[in-house]
Amino acid sequence: MCDIKINESRQVEDNAEEKEEEKDWVAAKADFENLQTNKPRPPKPKNAVTVAVSSRTLFKMKAERLVYETEGVESYVAYQVEHENEPLKPGPAFPFVKALMTVNSRLRELYPDGEELFDIVLMTNNHAQVGVRLINSINHYDLTIERFCMTGGKSPIGYLKAYMTNLYLSKDAEKVTEAIDEGIAAATMFMRDTENDLCDNQLRVAFDGDAVLFSDESEIIVKQSGLDSFFEHEKKFENKPLAQGPLKCFLEALGKLQRKFYAKNERLDCPIRTFLVTARSAASSGARVLKTLRSWGLEIDEALFLAGAPKGPLLQKIKPHIYFDDEMFHIEGAKELGTISAHVPYGIGQKYHKGKLIEQPKKE
Repeated sequence: MCDIKINESRQVEDNAEEKEEEKDWVAAKADFENLQTNKPRPPKPKNAVTVAVSSRTLFKMKAERLVYETEGVESYVAYQVEHENEPLKPGPAFPFVKALMTVNSRLRELYPDGEELFDIVLMTNNHAQVGVRLINSINHYDLTIERFCMTGGKSPIGYLKAYMTNLYLSKDAEKVTEAIDEGIAAATMFMRDTENDLCDNQLRVAFDGDAVLFSDESEIIVKQSGLDSFFEHEKKFENKPLAQGPLKCFLEALGKLQRKFYAKNERLDCPIRTFLVTARSAASSGARVLKTLRSWGLEIDEALFLAGAPKGPLLQKIKPHIYFDDEMFHIEGAKELGTISAHVPYGIGQKYHKGKLIEQPKKE
């Protein structure tokens, strides 16, 4: 009986200690959140639209990469430390990140205490010692990037869900494919071949349709059975929504932030504009696409049906901060004319190039 009383007494003491520790944690958290700073604080991840970018998409690191590939990781780290006071030059994702920050500034004007903002995370497999140069470069360009994930040579993909990532951008196609397999919107970024001026007061995001916003179910019919079968299929299933593709959730996240501006009567001056740029024909196969978006409760600002015409010249006029497509043929044409492009390695299009089936190596 005595042992039981002692155990009960200890349990009461343990519970009291746990409650006291919880109070201390809550108080410490409140103190941290109430700290005053002139620098914008990152939003809570649960409320934010989180965009994770790799160091090689945010900055140009060609010379550094060459050191890594030819001399190994130790020389690479030493090179970065030696040059840590030299800012890295902007990479392909840099204009996109700057445009996200512009949207955040407008949102903070309309909603001073709002948490629904873009949150940019640097997601890299660099070693922590390299972090000083990355931080110095971010501060040099006055970028609002407070959350880092540096994994010391390991793949960062396992951390994407923990960071509540809505979009992941990388130069590594294998990591992007891995992220898509995990259900995270992702794309491989490419540097444009020529420089074009971009809009500095509006984020412009352009999407291909099939195998990007939508699944590749219709594209499979085109590749395997031809256009006539595709047109018949789309007419037959016009009122059946297409299944979602890997970037649908990111369009949804953009729409959530757009509605914040609409609620303040800012539709005509919204700093986010979205574009659908598709090789589909409008009359023959466009209705199903538009009805699918409607069924999802999503809007697209501009829908451009090209009926197989090249996308590059049109994208040159749109000047998006990023353009997503699943076909490398379109990516190549876009970046040649100065469009910042991101390849979505998803669907049957990965087996084709310029409409022709890529021969797979024979298994021995």
